Amino acid sequence: MKSKILSIVFMSCLVSCTNSTTKNETTVITDTLQAKEFKPVDFEEQLIYNRAFQAVIWGMPAVNSELMHESLIKVKGDYNQIVYWSKLINSKNQTLTPNPDVIYINPFYDTRQGPVVLEIPSVEGVSSLTGSLDDGWQTAIEDIGPAGVDKGKGGKYLILPPNYKEVIPPGYIPMPSSTYTGYAILRSNLTDGSPNDVKRAVEYGKKVKIYLLSQADNPPETTFVDLIDVSFGNIIPYDFHFFEVLNQFVQREPWLTRDLVMIDQLKTIGIEKGKTFRADARTQEILNIAIRDAHRWIDKKFEAIFTPPFYEGTHWALPASQDVVKAITTNYESPNIYPVDERAMSYSIAYFSAKHLGTGQFYLMSPKDNKGHALEGSKLYKLHLPAKVPVKLYWSVTAYDRETHALILDMKYSSRASTTPKLQKNTDGSVDLYFGAKAPQGKESNWVPTDPKRKFELLARFYGPEKGFFDKTWKMGDVEEVK
Repeated sequence: MKSKILSIVFMSCLVSCTNSTTKNETTVITDTLQAKEFKPVDFEEQLIYNRAFQAVIWGMPAVNSELMHESLIKVKGDYNQIVYWSKLINSKNQTLTPNPDVIYINPFYDTRQGPVVLEIPSVEGVSSLTGSLDDGWQTAIEDIGPAGVDKGKGGKYLILPPNYKEVIPPGYIPMPSSTYTGYAILRSNLTDGSPNDVKRAVEYGKKVKIYLLSQADNPPETTFVDLIDVSFGNIIPYDFHFFEVLNQFVQREPWLTRDLVMIDQLKTIGIEKGKTFRADARTQEILNIAIRDAHRWIDKKFEAIFTPPFYEGTHWALPASQDVVKAITTNYESPNIYPVDERAMSYSIAYFSAKHLGTGQFYLMSPKDNKGHALEGSKLYKLHLPAKVPVKLYWSVTAYDRETHALILDMKYSSRASTTPKLQKNTDGSVDLYFGAKAPQGKESNWVPTDPKRKFELLARFYGPEKGFFDKTWKMGDVEEVK
């Protein structure tokens, strides 16, 4: 009995203290929890555990997006405003696998008061946006910009509330949302990464506008919230807070037909639309154990996603299964697939989805070197990129913390890209990048720093990928340890 009471006290401490711990402290707590085996006292407790585990898997993309709104509120922003970074992001941005080589312009919408207008500017010279409009489940409604519906001509995207039946006014591009809230992720692209180039990208990005359709005759000035000097993130909290965030989403958003089976599942753990979410100490303990185990299971799914790889004989792969890509890009139209398991993995490491993946951009991730070993921040690695990378816009490679899937904390920068000033090229036009705690002599401009005490992973981005990328006439090899 004494040990049970101590366990409850410990779990309560975890719930109240997680947000104030450092990453290393959180790791210690997590490791301690992993030694604790769940022992239900009856079938009811087993049911709570089982359904909490499944709630984590099913609810991952919703919690992922809800966490961004939670961060937005903390910086005194809100829906129908635009968050942006006035410079290239640093590790204060702790969103999942963000892009540090673009200027982010991210509108958050709320249609509970009616349709919302999102105005996108036309392409101006080298200035363009690459992005997508996603609902609260992070299912892409459509792509935006030259690779999207407006084809670079700009336009007024009209975001519609769920089940909206009224006539669409002329001159708008209708965007039916399955949820009341959601966001657009827009990247204002760079050319050479210079201060003037960044300034240009910011000024162009701030031509985006968001307002209610009811205000269209006299639109108010759009509120832009600059996040460059503040903390903002959506790292998944593998503790009781996950369920609190999931409850917030469930209370606000409508049930979708595909998810009706989850109503009773969530009711078992205390989440029910229209009712306050309460959990006693024992229930919180069970939920914490369930999400701990779900985390471990998801991480195994993450390791498995790299087989088969994109390039044969390497560890590079798109961090999303073909079923997930098909389901999301078609808004789950197939009645025979609903890949919630694999979807959970993808949204545990990233946010957003594109409607037409491969048109505007493509991604390849790797957590291992050419020997199949995990990437260690204390070691030095080399990545060779052959000449003439087949992209219209740019390529980049970013290092992320393997545990959090966010930017490695307190690094001077996190990536190298074709737009990086002073990037060194070899005589044949190829590029060698280096990743490690210390830069190799004479290669500082091609080096990405890592934390010597932590593992990391790499994500390669290809913006405006061309035919040669997909037919693999151009191939990128694995990273190799430099000894």
